[in-house]
Amino acid sequence: MGKQMTEMLKGILEGVVLAILAVRPAYGYEITAWLREHGFADIAEGTVYALLVRVEQKGLVDVEKVPSEKGPPRKVYSLNAQGQAYLDEFWGTWSFLAERIDQLRDGGR
Repeated sequence: MGKQMTEMLKGILEGVVLAILAVRPAYGYEITAWLREHGFADIAEGTVYALLVRVEQKGLVDVEKVPSEKGPPRKVYSLNAQGQAYLDEFWGTWSFLAERIDQLRDGGR
């Protein structure tokens, strides 16, 4: 992944992860695996875990510790009402920006 792609992804990764959690609860490795399966191959697990700490601190997700067959319990994240409101705002912002960028690409039409 090129530097430009990496920088752009940093700006939207929080919204992408919240969108994943809007579909179903998941733990960090599941989120990383989903991202990699869907073309975000260069996303480091550490990046996802740091982001999950931030969204938890912001109160956007609920966390449940679930027993694991291997090692300590896993933290399973689910989107809460505050997180859904944040995600809705993210999609609104995304739509606004995408429309403007498409207009620029099309010569300002």
